[in-house]
Amino acid sequence: MSRTAERQVSFADFELVRQGLCLEPVLQTISDFLDDQKDMIEQVRRDLTRGLKKAETGRNGLTPQQVLRSLVLMRVKNWNYRELRERIADGCTLRQFTDFYCLPVPKHDAFQRGFVRLTPQTLKAVNDLVVQAAVELGLEDGAKLRVDTTVVQTDIHHPTDNTLLWDVVRVVTRLVRRLAKALELRRIKGFRDRTRSARRRMYEIQRMTTRQRHEQQTRTYRVLIDIAEEVVGNARAGLEKTRTMRGKDMFADMAIEELRRQIAHFCRLGDRVIDQARRRVLRGEQVATDEKIYSIFEPHTDLIKRGKVRTPVEFGHKVFLAESAQGLITQYEVLKGNPPDEMHVASSLQRHRQAFGQAPQLYGSDRGFFSEQNLTSCKHAGVKVVCIPQRGGERTARREAYEKSAVFKDGQRFRAGIEGRISVLFRGRGMKRCLAEGADRFELWVGAAVLANNLMRIAALLARPSRKRKAA
Repeated sequence: MSRTAERQVSFADFELVRQGLCLEPVLQTISDFLDDQKDMIEQVRRDLTRGLKKAETGRNGLTPQQVLRSLVLMRVKNWNYRELRERIADGCTLRQFTDFYCLPVPKHDAFQRGFVRLTPQTLKAVNDLVVQAAVELGLEDGAKLRVDTTVVQTDIHHPTDNTLLWDVVRVVTRLVRRLAKALELRRIKGFRDRTRSARRRMYEIQRMTTRQRHEQQTRTYRVLIDIAEEVVGNARAGLEKTRTMRGKDMFADMAIEELRRQIAHFCRLGDRVIDQARRRVLRGEQVATDEKIYSIFEPHTDLIKRGKVRTPVEFGHKVFLAESAQGLITQYEVLKGNPPDEMHVASSLQRHRQAFGQAPQLYGSDRGFFSEQNLTSCKHAGVKVVCIPQRGGERTARREAYEKSAVFKDGQRFRAGIEGRISVLFRGRGMKRCLAEGADRFELWVGAAVLANNLMRIAALLARPSRKRKAA
């Protein structure tokens, strides 16, 4: 069975259906909804077959239906890959939902390989199709829109110059050891293991009091920086010395080349960490935020300051969200850096018009989105009630009266609902901290959480008694 083939129904599958096994109502409604969305499956199929010369042949792989449904289930239940695999394998109803039925369920890493073949653009297109389907079903009319930004954390430790230098030393040393083992060498000539010395200096800095930092940290940092610089330099020299060496077979050569690539990659990141520490600690320079690196494992991480008392500094990416009155996330975007909230109003109105054919009657946000230009943009777009509180400055009598009016207060109460939606995405859909690696997978993580939320909201709307009575 290739990646493009539909799963063949067996006699055992018919027996499961005949036994009357039923999904829980939410999953059953989501399953019925996905059965009608052929365009979504086509989007997933294109990603799974991307780069394959003969997608119709080859060993068995996950079908588009299985990939999409398993991804939705994983985020709806907030499971990891191992638990996802175990639950599907052990449960007849979950086999039915994920389109496995009586087929053998692959190992957890097969799900991971299938999910990461999806692109962020594809998942965003799938979410757009979900919103479009909700509009066609009459579940959402786009009359109201509320927007906000939040921060999704990357999976890193709190970055300090000494821990970053220690990360460089230990990771590069570990990779050089693996390269020597792959080349069947005792060690690579000229490369010294400095992890013990680096660890001692790192812990020494960690344990310093505030007074000791002022008096002693510069000397200790200088030693730690020199160690990191030596390790990176020796690793590069080792790569050059072993450039012509090969493994015992083709597979060993492939592993060796991958190790070489990783060593070169972390050496480049090590150069940035060393330069950053030297400038900040030894020279006392103020390094610009966009020049800093906060993790050698997730170098795309941004530092976000939002003026929050409990979390003055956050490490991850800022995410823009726009939610409709029925709880559907109609727009989402992973932002680069820490752009001001006010720049998203005009673009969100334009995307809303594309999705619903008209501007929302009510547009709600917090004061971070306020600007006179944004108020003008909303009015020109046709928004009747603009609920954006003024930020700073003295209010005019007219403005103060408007913000005290019942219409504005109702709009702000509606706006507050997006805070609850963000909480659900964080706690229920696992969006608070991205456990995937890399910038593209970060966007996939956010998109999958949004997709799961939208499908659950559609299932809840379809199950409303009022809709059943209308259908009858």
